[in-house]
Amino acid sequence: MNQLIVIALGGGCGSVVRFLVSTGVYQWLGRGFPYGTLAVNVIGSFLIGLLAEALILQRVAFALEYRAAILVGFLGGFTTFSSFSLETIYLIEQGALSKAAGNVAVSVVACLLAVWLGLLAGRSLYYYSAGMIHWQDGAFPFAIMLANALVAFLIGIVAAILLQRVEIAVEYRAAMMVIMAGVFLTLSGLYVVLYLLEQGFTLGRHLNLIVGVFAGNSLFCLFLLWLGLSAGERI
Repeated sequence: MNQLIVIALGGGCGSVVRFLVSTGVYQWLGRGFPYGTLAVNVIGSFLIGLLAEALILQRVAFALEYRAAILVGFLGGFTTFSSFSLETIYLIEQGALSKAAGNVAVSVVACLLAVWLGLLAGRSLYYYSAGMIHWQDGAFPFAIMLANALVAFLIGIVAAILLQRVEIAVEYRAAMMVIMAGVFLTLSGLYVVLYLLEQGFTLGRHLNLIVGVFAGNSLFCLFLLWLGLSAGERI
């Protein structure tokens, strides 16, 4: 039952984010081609490849619901095969056969490539020392933190591009950025903490280490989020 609840919550959040991203892309590039659906499917494909390695490879038992909420719920709600199919049929009915064929070809090839790149990135993070640097009575989970930072960078780029091209009041933009950053930093930090607990570190004996890693993850992700926003503003 817990998994059903977290999947439902993740799916609801993913669907809302998909709507915001696809709507922003359509306002930016127009509706002459299914750009919005293509964008969310490609982004979601890369993220599911990356996070499948970053989250499932480590098999953190404490975070089973966490993984389900992200991989099944959020990314399942964020991507959409049904909208891709419907928009392709509409293009065929309108006589735009070349656009329909292009949508099918680009979507399939781009999504498969994005998943492969995501898997490659995730596996590369754990190539050295299984993603964890150990020392006496301490450890540094650099792989998970780098995966979190990469996602933060992508979020920053996408958010900056859309916020520049979608007409939203300044106060709403500020609120969206604060909420988005706060939720992501909290969830990414939570997973790092759960991973350390799974590795045998305890709050009683290793509180300073756990708090330090949580704070380091938050600062690193915040920095990459800022870099993503800066890069997106220049696109």
